[in-house]
Amino acid sequence: MSFAKIKSDIKEISKRKFEIIAQAEAQGRETSPKEETIIAELEGALAGLFAQLEKPLPTQTVIGPSGSVAQNRGGGGQGPFPSLGDFLVAVKNAGTPGGRVDQKLYDIRNAASGLNETVPSDGSFLVQKDFTDALLREAIATSQLAKQCMKFELTGNSNGLKINAFDETSRASTRFGGIVAYWGDEAGEYEKSKPKFRQMELSLKKLTGLCYVTDEMLEDSSVLESVLRMAFASEFGFQIDSGIYNGTGAGQLLGFMQSGCLVTIDAEVGQGSTIVAENVLSMVERTLGPTSNYAWYHSKSCLRQIYSLSLAIGTGGIPLFIQGGQLPNQPENRLLGLPLIEIEQAQVIGTTGDLVLADLSNGYALAEKGGIKTAVSLHVRFVYGEQVFRWTLRIDGQPTRASALTPAHGGASYTQSHFVALESR
Repeated sequence: MSFAKIKSDIKEISKRKFEIIAQAEAQGRETSPKEETIIAELEGALAGLFAQLEKPLPTQTVIGPSGSVAQNRGGGGQGPFPSLGDFLVAVKNAGTPGGRVDQKLYDIRNAASGLNETVPSDGSFLVQKDFTDALLREAIATSQLAKQCMKFELTGNSNGLKINAFDETSRASTRFGGIVAYWGDEAGEYEKSKPKFRQMELSLKKLTGLCYVTDEMLEDSSVLESVLRMAFASEFGFQIDSGIYNGTGAGQLLGFMQSGCLVTIDAEVGQGSTIVAENVLSMVERTLGPTSNYAWYHSKSCLRQIYSLSLAIGTGGIPLFIQGGQLPNQPENRLLGLPLIEIEQAQVIGTTGDLVLADLSNGYALAEKGGIKTAVSLHVRFVYGEQVFRWTLRIDGQPTRASALTPAHGGASYTQSHFVALESR
């Protein structure tokens, strides 16, 4: 069969396969058993066509990224490839008509761990474990919120996590949802009490990123590696933070701004400002637990008003804002002594969520499984001279409390929370 004919058949079969998948996704459902059978047949046909394009290598021969022959399959480090870029170039070469398949790609596939997945009939290869681990670490490092949260790592066959917690909404008459102790006479009768519990459930959601890479870009592995690492680590970190801050909980994380535990403060307005000293003092009053665990998160649009905050005393005033570096061992900006963090997910000034006081270490639970999984398809964009790389992270998160807490004194108008925001004005 001529190369032109193979190319034409690959294009047509790939189109039919992804039309079936796209139709199911558009209807918001999984592919049916009948559709899965058709897809499997199409994948078998594609595998046969791609097999005609591969030139088999001797079992013991390893072709290095530069084309040189090497006998050591280990390649140093935790995997056979020294860098992510070298791996991607090897994948590109494997999918090129007349190209040679690097034996190390099969070594990765055959030694796949829980952090890897592959579809051999799709011509996919795994990214080795150290690259995927590094990408997850970089994604968390680029975040402002995720790295502060209470984290859980799931293993085995688990697709979720149930956390037992006290169901405590008020401390006015009992503590821990029902516990109470009594002062009384030595022979007096005591009433029994018991705590109340609830279960917080985290069900893993899927965060996915796709990247189409041209053959020209793949020619320079060092450039490709830096671009992919920077772009996807940053984007995953951004999306996780967006979920923690604003997520709806429907197919994504539940953000504290959408949760029942959020406490909002009716802002006072003074001299044209929507953020004044009275506002931030009121927010601190509504925190739950030690104030030292909290940090301020704000929109860039709030900077001018935050920088000018001060507490009037007589004819003078004391600044509430302290610029980073002015205090020993405190490089970040601070407001009332607490870290002040600018975050892109915060709302524009004048909108609820422009300034939030939050304790993520106690107030938000984040669970993930398996790190960021990476797969590569040689088929999807074959006729366009492109490879398709897919990154997937299974993760879920939500605030640890279902509602704000009513303190022993003060009533419902003085509720406390790990998350306190200014109300829109």
